[in-house]
Amino acid sequence: MKTMTDLTKLTISQAREGLQKKAFSAGELVRAYLSEMEKKRKTNAYVLETPEVALQQAEVSDKKYAAGAAGALEGIPLGIKDLFCTKGIRTTACSHILDGFVPQYESTVTQKLLDAGVAVLGKLNMDEFAMGGSNETSYYGPVINPWKAKDSAADLVAGGSSGGSAAAVAAGICAAATGTDTGGSIRQPSAFCGVTGIKPTYGRCSRYGIIAFASSLDQAGPIAKDVRDCAILLKTMSGHDAKDSTSAQVDVPDFEKFLGQDIKGMRIGIPKEYRVEGLNKEVEKYWDEGIAMLKSRGAEIVEISLPHTKYALATYYIIAPAEASANLARYDGIRYGLRVNGEHLDNLYINTRSEGFGKEVKRRIMMGTYVLSAGYYDAYYLKAQKVRRKIVEDFEAAFEKCDVILTPTAPTPAFPIGDKSMQENPITMWLNDVFTVSVSLAGLPAMSLPIGLSSNGLPLGLQVIGRAFEEGDVFKIASALESDAKFEGIK
Repeated sequence: MKTMTDLTKLTISQAREGLQKKAFSAGELVRAYLSEMEKKRKTNAYVLETPEVALQQAEVSDKKYAAGAAGALEGIPLGIKDLFCTKGIRTTACSHILDGFVPQYESTVTQKLLDAGVAVLGKLNMDEFAMGGSNETSYYGPVINPWKAKDSAADLVAGGSSGGSAAAVAAGICAAATGTDTGGSIRQPSAFCGVTGIKPTYGRCSRYGIIAFASSLDQAGPIAKDVRDCAILLKTMSGHDAKDSTSAQVDVPDFEKFLGQDIKGMRIGIPKEYRVEGLNKEVEKYWDEGIAMLKSRGAEIVEISLPHTKYALATYYIIAPAEASANLARYDGIRYGLRVNGEHLDNLYINTRSEGFGKEVKRRIMMGTYVLSAGYYDAYYLKAQKVRRKIVEDFEAAFEKCDVILTPTAPTPAFPIGDKSMQENPITMWLNDVFTVSVSLAGLPAMSLPIGLSSNGLPLGLQVIGRAFEEGDVFKIASALESDAKFEGIK
């Protein structure tokens, strides 16, 4: 019989096999994770633990295994990012303004996971309304990265906005987690925490029941211990949903089938614009090593150009706040969440929003309102939409020359919580998204996987970008890199 700690080290595919062979029960697996969660509360990865729910679901799963009627993820304990509405379980997007909000319905993605048999361990911490790159904007405080630098005892950020999801997987306090990605919010925290995460093609997973940040960019995806687990989860999470008008009517392949396939002859695009001046030398070193790994397997390395990359960050920080300012207008203190009364209705709105929204959310609402206002709409928002089209065309031209694109995920490893340079200048923080936002603007699939450790012992990630709805190619290349890199997580 495996010890409790051993159980939390299993991947989903290993845990599923153990449950099928009755090596342990779903109840034992859930209790093992609950025990680890107790020990590792200092990570602040969970903002709400739901042990009773998880144990009840595990009991049902054990009966299904006994009856030979187990679902695809039967008994697998997951953490759910606090952006997904969960029926009867508090959902706040880690904002004070949604204090005490308990949805009466389930998001499509979490419903699909529940139908497949998962056990929900709790709701995971995140940047408030998914606005942030370090998980420091959460109303519930920052997530602490389970990794530590060799030369320092300083607590490090877990990345954002899905920092709770990535840290929880890295710390072994859930088998895997749901995340969302608007400009890099699955990929960057995955890189910082040494785990694997994929943002699928826009429209692959339903957005119904996910609290909106920027509707033309938001996309759900999994964060897990390895590439295979991401493939298993993504299959369940994907599929057309009539309740979401942006959900694509495309077939969902069995992503696992792409793992371990021969990549000989595949063309790997390396964008020359990503070799930016001042790029962290270690990040560049591992990028070159990743290129060499793929080359040794017979892949062809092709230099490509994405000329409008330099405008991607500015474009993103016009479009995303503009959409956010419209989406967040619904939080007014009237029907649910926080209410701070005032003398008149206008005062109620002002008081509720002043107290309810954090600094970064206010900043982005103001930016979004400004770029949509009369006299500035054409100069900023309309122009940004035209540049977005150019970025899409850059990728289309690049994919005529290659099958996938390989880049670093983030420009640096994880940095300390409360880093002054990041706090004093929001642009410094936004620059963490420099390699991820253009992919989001183009709506393409991209995966981050850990490739190695920096000289001070922190994980670094590489990003594999594919054509729209060609996640299979992404999995194929990521699987080869994972196999050659032999990255080991926290012991």
